[in-house]
Amino acid sequence: MADLPPPLPQVKTKRRKTLVVVGIVLSLVLFLGLGIFFTVRAIVASGITKGPDAMFGDQYLKTAVALIELHKVRFGKYPETLQELKFTGQWDQLALQSVYYRSNTDHTAYYVEVSRGWIGKPDLETPQEFWQGTGYTKDLKPKSQ
Repeated sequence: MADLPPPLPQVKTKRRKTLVVVGIVLSLVLFLGLGIFFTVRAIVASGITKGPDAMFGDQYLKTAVALIELHKVRFGKYPETLQELKFTGQWDQLALQSVYYRSNTDHTAYYVEVSRGWIGKPDLETPQEFWQGTGYTKDLKPKSQ
């Protein structure tokens, strides 16, 4: 008999099946995540969320301003960051996570802007009289925004 080459090493079929299943599951999660991402973007782009974005954005702005001004009354200056605000409720956290805030160096003035409403960024028009008596100033708005 002729010399036969040694048999090729066999990968365990159980391990191979596990790798295939893990690969399929990861692929499905990736495609599902991408599908959700693009669906949300399409919904926002359609303009259907403008009403809820404006409604939530308006509430978030007013909540943030009230908490910022209350901090000034209590401590004599505006907070450096929104994390310094005390005695906030769980619902307040939604508002504070949805706004951009910036204080000047001596904490006597601030800029605040809504960065997210319900899903997208709202286009709010706040009357000038709303800001009367507050430390709000547009001068602190970053040039990039």
